[in-house]
Amino acid sequence: MSIRVLMFRKMPRLYGGMEAGLLPQIGPLLVEARKLAFRQPGYISGETMRNVADPYEFLVISTWKSVDDWERWFANKEREVVENKIDAVLGATTEYRVYSYD
Repeated sequence: MSIRVLMFRKMPRLYGGMEAGLLPQIGPLLVEARKLAFRQPGYISGETMRNVADPYEFLVISTWKSVDDWERWFANKEREVVENKIDAVLGATTEYRVYSYD
């Protein structure tokens, strides 16, 4: 049974609109995370969206063949390194929620 994982990320509001300066730092990390996921067995798809009401909030939705596939990916050390870099740039921990189809 396939699952979907929702990842919530919040970009900090910085003084003087400097948050745009984070995009060159975070963009390559997001690309790297997506490339790693593509190589992970069980990965189906992913998409990134920006909240219309709060442009500082992002939602990443990834689809996996099974919870086991997701858990293997979540335990992947390469993923952990990239995710830690993303969280460090954002100054906040990514929130994960796993959903199944019933």
